[in-house]
Amino acid sequence: MTIIFEKLTKKIELWRNEAKEILQKDGNKILSEVTVAQAYGGMRGVRALICDTSRVPQDQGLIIRGTHLNQLVNKTPEEIFYLLLTGELPAKEELSEFSFEIKKRKHVPGYVWDVLKAMPKDSHPMAMLGTAILVMQNESEFSREYEKGIKKEDYWKYTLEDALNIVAKIPAIAAGIYRLRFNKGEIILPDPDMDWTGDYVHMLGIDSRGNEFNDLMRLYLVAHCDHEGGNVSALTTQTINSALSDLYYSLSGGFSGLAGPLHGLANQESLKWILEIIEKYGGAPTYEQLKEITWNTLNSGKVIPGYGHAVLRVTDPRFEAFLDFGKKHFPDDPIFLTVTRIFEVVPEELKKVEKIKNPWPNVDAASGSMLYHYGLTEFSYYTVVFAVSRSLGLSAQAVVNRAMLNPIIRPKSITTKYIQELS
Repeated sequence: MTIIFEKLTKKIELWRNEAKEILQKDGNKILSEVTVAQAYGGMRGVRALICDTSRVPQDQGLIIRGTHLNQLVNKTPEEIFYLLLTGELPAKEELSEFSFEIKKRKHVPGYVWDVLKAMPKDSHPMAMLGTAILVMQNESEFSREYEKGIKKEDYWKYTLEDALNIVAKIPAIAAGIYRLRFNKGEIILPDPDMDWTGDYVHMLGIDSRGNEFNDLMRLYLVAHCDHEGGNVSALTTQTINSALSDLYYSLSGGFSGLAGPLHGLANQESLKWILEIIEKYGGAPTYEQLKEITWNTLNSGKVIPGYGHAVLRVTDPRFEAFLDFGKKHFPDDPIFLTVTRIFEVVPEELKKVEKIKNPWPNVDAASGSMLYHYGLTEFSYYTVVFAVSRSLGLSAQAVVNRAMLNPIIRPKSITTKYIQELS
């Protein structure tokens, strides 16, 4: 048994006992009351899920297993995945073995490439990613063992096997999709000796300008890894997985949710807006020009892309991390200069609109401009990079949920007539 399995075996016993004590002591405590407005409003703010991998307090931003993101921006995705799974950052020996556990699973079955090559040439990259994950379903260790009749207490072990296999392979699949979809040449196979981020950059085949692009991708893959359990991709993944559909089915479904304009496509919309501004003004706009374009956008009934957040009421710490990176590496880039000037202008203007609760930028206000700077200019691919990162959190949540013996997710729905008759 490897270190990760040993570590989780001990942790899970503690977590199960803790949950049992909580249910015995506080099982009848009320976590949330639901208003009619919340029922009609996408269940916004309703506390009805347990997610221990991360939380997002509205006044702090992303906290992963008790540690604020700003303390994790220099970590590797392997360290973050271990943290998400176990609740602890790995010691040197643990990280070495865990990294090897991922590296040895990198090989992508040949039939995956056959299927991707057979798809329409103009397929959306996210459709290609979801298809690739789903077509590998027959590789599922969980499904294979479930058919044999494993104990419920052991579901997590084979979910973890699936999680490790998918996470190990997804950089190669994502990079292969990039090269196939955008005619970048032959697929570059994974290097068994390279780390997760470095191999992804290597397989994309993009000039990394020394280590800069590698460093950006490492930051990107850490920053987007998880964001509580109630966002569309997380809730979809865990709802499917709660039916004991394996992680291949579950992640494919979650990624379909991530592909939506209100979720994973948001960074594209923000970058498009920035590029339109630069084109309009022939370069990075002045502060007065930005005020003008801000009010023109608002008065036309549109929102400012990348500003506002469903939960946060402060500047997204992920945005701050990208801002610091840009200031260090390319402060005078016209696109990045526009990002920084927007940040200096837009929040103050949005504060003047009474109904806007959060005038601050989220991660999407900066992330797309970072990728664009290093030559990854194909907008429709950006959500795939997001998905590579989010596979860490979605997979970890699934392992933890199976470890905690969580039941199928099945909230109660009501009719419009039921609400009308409440009074």
